[in-house]
Amino acid sequence: MRGANGFKVLIDGHIATLVIDRPEKRNAMTAAMWRELPGLLAELAANPEIRVLVLTGAESTFCAGADISEIASLGHEGDDTGLTAAAEQALAEFPKPVIAAIEGYCVGGGCQLAVACDIRIASSGARFGVTPARLGIVYPLGATRRLARLVGPSAAKLLIFSAELVDAGNAVRIGLVDEVVPPDELDARVYGLAATMAERSRLTLTAAKQIIDGRAGEADFLAWQRESVESGELAEGLNAFGEGRSPRFSWDAK
Repeated sequence: MRGANGFKVLIDGHIATLVIDRPEKRNAMTAAMWRELPGLLAELAANPEIRVLVLTGAESTFCAGADISEIASLGHEGDDTGLTAAAEQALAEFPKPVIAAIEGYCVGGGCQLAVACDIRIASSGARFGVTPARLGIVYPLGATRRLARLVGPSAAKLLIFSAELVDAGNAVRIGLVDEVVPPDELDARVYGLAATMAERSRLTLTAAKQIIDGRAGEADFLAWQRESVESGELAEGLNAFGEGRSPRFSWDAK
C-alpha cells in the first residue's frame, strides 16, 4: 500500500524499509515528500523495535532527484535551510544504521539522499549523478561537504563540475558506494547485512555512528565506555563468546 506523499514503509522484525514510491516519475521527490521525510524518519527512529533502516526506491529505480516541475521552490530559502537540505540532514542524523539499496538512477537529490546514508550497496546497473550544474543550482552546503568527505575533494569536484552520470563500477572505485552486486543479489546482500547489524550491540553501533560522523567527543566516548560495563552489554558479549553462542544484547538508547 502506498503511503502518504509517495513513501511506503515496510517493517519485518527489526528491519524497516523506507521506499521512495513514485515510480511513474522515477521516484522523483516532490516538495511535499521532502517536507514529510524528517517527520517520517523521526517516527521510525522512535520505534524501539527498529534497529536498522533500509532506504530504497520502487520498481528498480532509487530516485531521479527532485521533481523538476517544483525545483524552483526547493532552493529559494538558501543552502542549508531548504527542504532538501533539511531532509538530508534528518537522514544523516538518523540514530540507527541506514543502508541505501540502489538500483537504476540515483541522481541529483537521490544521490544527495544516498550519500546521507551510512552504507550504500548498488546493483551493477545503477547510475549516479550529482547534477545541480545542469540547472544552475547551488548545491547545499551540507550536501557538498558530506560528498567531499565521502569521495574526496577532487572526485566531488569532478561529479559536481561535470554533472555527468557515472556507472556503478566508477562509483565504487571513487568511494561513492561501498559495494556493487549483480541485480539479482542486491536484496539478499542488503537484507543479510541488515540482519547481521540488527544482531550487534546497539550501544556499539550508536557510539560508533556518532563518533565517525563527528557528533561526539571525548566525554561522550568515556560515558559510552562506562555504559558498556554498567549496562551489562560488555559482560553479555564476553559471556556469549566464551560459551560459543550468539549474544543477547539488551541495551537500547534511553
